[in-house]
Amino acid sequence: MTLLVAALLGVLQGLTEFLPVSSTAHLLLAGHALGVDDPAFTVMIQLGSILAVMWLYRRKLLAVAAGLASDPHARRFAAMIIVAFIPAVIVGGLFSGFVKSVLYESPRVIATAFIAGGVVMLLVERFRPVPIVADPEQTPLPRALGIGACQVLALVPGVSRSGATIVGGLLMRLERPAAAEFSFFLAMPTMAAAFAKSLLDVRHHLAPERALEIGVGFVFAFLASLVVIGPFLRFVGRSGFAPFAWYRILAGVAIFAALAAGWLQ
Repeated sequence: MTLLVAALLGVLQGLTEFLPVSSTAHLLLAGHALGVDDPAFTVMIQLGSILAVMWLYRRKLLAVAAGLASDPHARRFAAMIIVAFIPAVIVGGLFSGFVKSVLYESPRVIATAFIAGGVVMLLVERFRPVPIVADPEQTPLPRALGIGACQVLALVPGVSRSGATIVGGLLMRLERPAAAEFSFFLAMPTMAAAFAKSLLDVRHHLAPERALEIGVGFVFAFLASLVVIGPFLRFVGRSGFAPFAWYRILAGVAIFAALAAGWLQ
C-alpha cells in the first residue's frame, strides 16, 4: 500500500463514518477497487474516527466522568448511553463472526442494504412521528433502548451504524439534529468496543514496518472526522436526511450495475 492510498482510505473512513452512508461498505468497495485487503489497517484507521468524536465531545465526557458520583444528570446521561449500547453488545457478540465471514464478502449484500436503507430513510423522513425530544441528552431510557435496537441492524455491511441510529432516533421522536447528535454519543462506546474486538482479531497482522502507512491513514481519518461532524449537524438541521437517502439508492444501483458488467465479483 502506498502512502497516497493510505491517506485516501483514511479520508474516506473519516468522511463516511458519521454520515448515514456506511463507512464499512465504502472501505470494502474502495479496497476492492484499489486491490487492498488489509483488515489490520482498516481497524487502526477507525481508531482515528473514534478519537475525533471523543475530542469534539471531550468537555461533555469529562463533565460526565467527574459528575458520576454526585451529579444526577451525569448518571442519567451515562445510563442512557449504556441502555442504548446493550443491544449491540449482545447481538454483535453472537453474530459478528458470521457477518464478517459471510456478508462482508458480498457486494450484493452491500448494494441491497444501500438501497433498502435509502428507501427506509425517505419513508421515515416523510412519515415520521411528530418529534418531542429536542435535546439528545434528555432522551428517555425506553427511547434510548429503541435507538440501540435499531443500531443492531448496522452489523450488516451497507446499513450504516449512524444511519440506523439516526433513523431509530427519528422513529423515537427525536428532532433531526438531536437524532444525529445522539448517534455521535452512541458511536463512542460502540465503535470503541468494535475496535477492541477487531484489534484482538488482527493483532497478529500488525507489524512495525506497517507503522507509517497506518499512521498516515489514522491521521487523515482523524482530521476528516473532525471536519465532517459540525457541518453535518448544521446540514441536517436545514435539509434533513433525504440527500443521503438518494445517495444510498444511487450507490446501490451503481454497485448492481458494476456487478452486471462484471466489474465487481
